[in-house]
Amino acid sequence: MLGYVTIGTNNISKARAFYGALLSELGMSELFDNERLYFYGSAPQGPYVVVGGPYDEQAATVGNGMMVALNCHDNDKIDAMHAKALELGATDDGAPGERVPGMFYGAYVRDLDGNKLCFYKMGG
Repeated sequence: MLGYVTIGTNNISKARAFYGALLSELGMSELFDNERLYFYGSAPQGPYVVVGGPYDEQAATVGNGMMVALNCHDNDKIDAMHAKALELGATDDGAPGERVPGMFYGAYVRDLDGNKLCFYKMGG
């Protein structure tokens, strides 16, 4: 089972505002931090989405082929999450829709640093 995923940023204040507002739509909140990494989740034991600067203190860069997928469980929630992300300044990287008929519904955005996010649902 996944424990957490870390998303790098070069502007922590903007990233915290973006992810705080976006992830609250999924019932997640900022639970704790270590002054470099900010942990969002719905329970203290995780799993978490973590936002922060790289450990080596170099610039955060977008991972080619890297994507964070957030399970939204229904099409209406996926549509709403996509719209909310765009409202918060994300860029569209794939409008909501079926990708595999009857099997996968999803939507894609790029966050403020260019990291790719997917909002999805598996099954019919």
